[in-house]
Amino acid sequence: MLGQAAGEARRQARGRIVLRSVERRRVPGGQVDPRVAGLRSAVARLRRQLAAHPAEFRDRDVAEEELAALADLAAGDHPDIPRLRRSLLLVAGAIGSVSALGPGVRELREAVDLFGPAPRG
Repeated sequence: MLGQAAGEARRQARGRIVLRSVERRRVPGGQVDPRVAGLRSAVARLRRQLAAHPAEFRDRDVAEEELAALADLAAGDHPDIPRLRRSLLLVAGAIGSVSALGPGVRELREAVDLFGPAPRG
């Protein structure tokens, strides 16, 4: 019973952190690249889904850290594409086996893919 209460408290805290970080990312005025806007949306949505997901799993912290890194990258107008792809791979590896989060991971991949193929070399 105590473990369930602690898990619920962690999920609620995660949700508050996610919402605060999304609010801070609002861009005042100006045109935003639609790819960047889509990336921001996909990252925010997956962060909310992960925060609300009741099950704990081994690499949850990795997923949360990389989603935070992706949110930071998306906060700029010209995200670092190799870093986007690296973070996407880490997120997919960390939560890829959690079927409830699969659609969010797929949406994130599609948003990253809009920036073009990974550079060769």
